[in-house]
Amino acid sequence: MHHHHHASPSVRSLDRAFVIGIAINIAFIAVEAVIGFWQSSMGLLADAGHNLGDVASLALSLIAIKLYQKAATKKFTYGFMKSTILASFINAVILLVAVGGIVVESINQLINPKPLEGLTVAAVAGIGVIVNGVTAYLFLDHKDKDLNVKGSFIHMAMDALVSLGVVVAGIVIHYTGWYIIDPIIGFVIAIVIVKFTWGLLSDSVRLSMDGVPEGIDIENVEKCILDTEGVESFHHLHIWALSTTDNALTVHVVLQDIKAMENVKFNLKESLKQCGINHATIEFELEECQCKDS
Repeated sequence: MHHHHHASPSVRSLDRAFVIGIAINIAFIAVEAVIGFWQSSMGLLADAGHNLGDVASLALSLIAIKLYQKAATKKFTYGFMKSTILASFINAVILLVAVGGIVVESINQLINPKPLEGLTVAAVAGIGVIVNGVTAYLFLDHKDKDLNVKGSFIHMAMDALVSLGVVVAGIVIHYTGWYIIDPIIGFVIAIVIVKFTWGLLSDSVRLSMDGVPEGIDIENVEKCILDTEGVESFHHLHIWALSTTDNALTVHVVLQDIKAMENVKFNLKESLKQCGINHATIEFELEECQCKDS
């Protein structure tokens, strides 16, 4: 039993990013809660509860990364690598549930508009823009390399957008008294969140169903196999994701000469790495001894 994953500098930097993001969000929640109780503001207390959900989301992604690094066991022979895919899916679902909450509240505000202290709301939301924006920035360099990290990035970036919308609404309300601007901005933000979250949801569902990962060109993989010297043909090709960063492949390869097996295996695995496949399991056969199973 062995495991291929270690705490690389990239993983350690991600650990720090999540810890810092969780810390500054907890600090912001504390400030919101204190001011909310002091001013008896249900709005601030509700937002503090929402931001507590952000902390839970970040913690979930961090736990998934920690599980990813754990060694394989006899019951989990691939380790816990797929926990990153599960975390991505949960983050996408959380975001879509949040959209539902925004839409419901916006409809309620349209039906029963409530007076707001525009500048107070804008000031607190402005802090939220900074906190959520800084947290999203921590994941910027890794968001295109790991779907799990992308989920956290989208979550925090969308929260920064929500806070920015509240800032705009607060300022407009203060100077015009147009309370209707608040639910209108809410609807716009909901549409933007759905647009950015749908891709995350579809990617995580596809990976959880062992679909071919985004970025893997299956035709290029097939060409890579056939172009390897000593390969006659192939069949039973399967490609799936072990995690949000690791892809696996199994394939039956028909050799021209069984004596070339070791060279073909080495060259083929090196070529597959260039295609984004870092875990390849290859079964070799001769033309006259091909398997009949599917």
